[in-house]
Amino acid sequence: MKKTSVFQNSLIWFGAGVSIAEILTGTYFAPLGMAKGFAAILLGHLIGCTMMFFAGLIGGRTGLSAMETSKLSFGKKGSLWFAALNVLQLVGWTAIMIYDGALAANGIAGVGAWLWCLVIGALILVWILIGLTDLGRINQVVMVLLFVLTLVMCKVIFFGGNGIMTAQDDSLSFGAAVELAVAMPLSWLPLISDYTREAEKPFAATLASTVTYGVVSCWMYLIGMGAAIYTGQSDIAQILLQAGLGVVGLLIVVFSTVTTTFLDAWSAGISAETIAPKFKGKQVALIVTVIGTVGAIVFPMDDITDFLYLIGSVFAPMIAVQIADAFILHSDASAKELSASRMIIWLVGFVIYRILMNIDFVLGNTLPDMLITMFITVVWGLSVEKNKSKAEDKRSP
Repeated sequence: MKKTSVFQNSLIWFGAGVSIAEILTGTYFAPLGMAKGFAAILLGHLIGCTMMFFAGLIGGRTGLSAMETSKLSFGKKGSLWFAALNVLQLVGWTAIMIYDGALAANGIAGVGAWLWCLVIGALILVWILIGLTDLGRINQVVMVLLFVLTLVMCKVIFFGGNGIMTAQDDSLSFGAAVELAVAMPLSWLPLISDYTREAEKPFAATLASTVTYGVVSCWMYLIGMGAAIYTGQSDIAQILLQAGLGVVGLLIVVFSTVTTTFLDAWSAGISAETIAPKFKGKQVALIVTVIGTVGAIVFPMDDITDFLYLIGSVFAPMIAVQIADAFILHSDASAKELSASRMIIWLVGFVIYRILMNIDFVLGNTLPDMLITMFITVVWGLSVEKNKSKAEDKRSP
């Protein structure tokens, strides 16, 4: 298999970071003001991208896809459970991204949101048909274009001289804002190994991927927050139109949606292969894109905060168990049908996350949930090893 370079991995995650969904999520931070809002964005991404790095490193070192790495902790059947959940969340993400992109594009060129859904969906299909390793030159051109266009957006928002400044209020706490910032990198946890597993230099590629994504994602959040604070406008399409960026803005919206949503659909295909080897990843990715396109046309998807929290509650404890097993306990349950202990610990972590959602903690829900889950995993793992050692000592003459 053709391996991907550090630069190619960086480009992939630059494309993932340049996202309309991230800009829209950034608008939610406006009530905190620029200083506190930016602090929450940085802290949340530091937490989320650190976890994302460890998740990607597991795949990079083992050469396994994201859902295949879950076998190392949860066993064969356990990994099927998480692969199925991952496919579902990726179908959801595909639909949400196409929906958001189509709405924004229609705000610039009002030919009908449904038509823009079809256009964006068709471009994603083209990206999938080209394939991950053959996207190099096309991705380079698109990323340079997106980079320049987002710089133009920043100039318009922060140096446009519009004079509007929205007032701060208490509608969003700092802890809730941190969790919203954690949510985006957290949503990539079940995907990153799908790309780092093919890297020539796993550690360097994983580090470059997470740093690139983290910086670009923070930038997108900042654009969204700045737009809401300085222009009084949370509709990205209207901001671009006010700035006279009609065609240019349309390119930003369409191609940022394509480069991000391609990863969702592609990883859904890889996860499907984990569920059943007879599934072909590229074919499943094409089917997921079609389903997502239809879903974007049929269903309204304006508020995704509950969806983000659901993803966090499922995948934060999952990766916490995996990190503890891979880097602390060095255990491997891939030969087992099911690791019941790890599934129970994951369930405990899931419940803890849902409970923490009702507590306004300054560092959000994810970090304490993952630390607690990792602690339980390590304590259980060490106690099992200790009991095994005692049993072996008794059997020895």
